[in-house]
Amino acid sequence: MQKTFPRGGNKRLPDHKEATAGKPILTLPAPPIAVIPMGQHIGAPCEPLVNVGDKVKVGQPLGRTGAFVCSPVHSSVSGEVIAVEERPLATGRRVLSVVIRNDGKDDTVPFEAGDLKKMSPDTIRQRVKDAGIVGMGGAGFPTHIKLNPPKPVHTIIINGAECEPYLTCDHRLMVERTAELVEGLQVMMKSNGATRGIIAIEANKPDAAAQVQEAVKGRDGLSVEVLKVKYPQGAEKQLIKAILDVEVPSGGLPCDVGCVVSNVHTAVSVYEAVILGKPCYERVVTVSGGSVVDPRNVLVRIGTPVQTVLDFCGGLLAEPAALISGGPMTGPPLVDLFGPVVKTSSGIIALTREEAGFDQNRPCISCARCVKACPMGLTPNLLGEYSHNELHDKIRKLRVQDCIECGLCSYVCPSKRALVTWIKKGKADLAALRAKERVS
Repeated sequence: MQKTFPRGGNKRLPDHKEATAGKPILTLPAPPIAVIPMGQHIGAPCEPLVNVGDKVKVGQPLGRTGAFVCSPVHSSVSGEVIAVEERPLATGRRVLSVVIRNDGKDDTVPFEAGDLKKMSPDTIRQRVKDAGIVGMGGAGFPTHIKLNPPKPVHTIIINGAECEPYLTCDHRLMVERTAELVEGLQVMMKSNGATRGIIAIEANKPDAAAQVQEAVKGRDGLSVEVLKVKYPQGAEKQLIKAILDVEVPSGGLPCDVGCVVSNVHTAVSVYEAVILGKPCYERVVTVSGGSVVDPRNVLVRIGTPVQTVLDFCGGLLAEPAALISGGPMTGPPLVDLFGPVVKTSSGIIALTREEAGFDQNRPCISCARCVKACPMGLTPNLLGEYSHNELHDKIRKLRVQDCIECGLCSYVCPSKRALVTWIKKGKADLAALRAKERVS
């Protein structure tokens, strides 16, 4: 019997994965100009290590900092640094960036291969840190910190649910790079002493499930869990509940119940960093949506303009109604197509007006569909209204911090109210107030 989380969620959310799920990953040539942001992760941005006029190689560190929550960034091309300045991300936020003119030589720094049998957990984590690995499903949390949790863990879960509509980059990695995924999981297990590794895959990816199941045969402690298709199965707390039938406490972390959850792409990148010595300077991006001529999964160098990736997929059939970075349920809008692909860019989704289904924000009819759908057992109708009206004490009491921002409340709302948008703002406002209180 296939497992799932019991509360809320949506079993009938159209996945729109058919356009790319069966196509192999293509490699996009390196861009003529690469823009490498110093902040591609949760935490402190990096400080540049290079200056205008410097020559750099592929894989060379461009930025790092001594902050605890941070992750270094590396060059994705060889060439000359032509600027160190603020540049816009594709989402519009301006970030200090290193701009490199590609010389076309692809000169690469030497990669130092590693032998897992001879490595200590500290050595593994240091190699992951030096390679700049972060959560590549979109969160961007530095992986070396996740591999050294404050509490003992017994289980690492690899999130192959990929429940967001349109996205199939993890699906293709599970099919095409199965061995690297499994090796990456074993590396992660050794880094924190976990005795069990579970790769969780939703049932709508039977080819991936079959290949990964074959790859883990005979490997102690490794298994595959095929889950029911249900959004948002890929959320950490929902995934843990579905597989282990335990609940992460309110305000808690997966390590509170002995788990670490990691993304498929992150696990493959951990393998590359620890076993091959390769830094994180490229990633697979799903390019899809009804406005894309030839939807694909593409291996893209970090720093490549979004427009270049779209052009590689044939461009757009027409002006899209919405452009999104990542998945359409949780991803932010793309506002600058000359902004670069970064480590957390899992998707470039160009939706038609029919696909987008814009919010209309009609009055609430008190139907409680959002309450029924909420996988965290919250009251999104009240949280949205109170957040919109800046009633911070009320949203705190209603556990706004437990909202995982999955977007289901807005999706199921017959009045098309922008509930998740308001709740996100309410959470940000509350966090800012808390930070101000700590300073004062």
